[in-house]
Amino acid sequence: MGTRTPDLLAKIDIPRQKLYYLEQKGFIKPQKITIGDKEFREYSDEDVRKVEFIWKYLKKGFKYKIAYEKAMEEIQNPQLSLAKAEKPASS
Repeated sequence: MGTRTPDLLAKIDIPRQKLYYLEQKGFIKPQKITIGDKEFREYSDEDVRKVEFIWKYLKKGFKYKIAYEKAMEEIQNPQLSLAKAEKPASS
């Protein structure tokens, strides 16, 4: 079972309208679940991770497209974020 919108908003602390904008632009693709007459969004672990990284870059001031590109680069090359985190040892 995926993550529903309220849980994702609480976990990442992203405004709802920004989350829905990411979906509108096609950066994430939550599954739509209908229960009775209500429709819910369910986000995969991959979508949650994308939102986490995209939001990190949006908060740094990047535009949506660049934030998405940087997020995908970091997700596909995890060693990039590790290399940035490591500091060279001083002699």
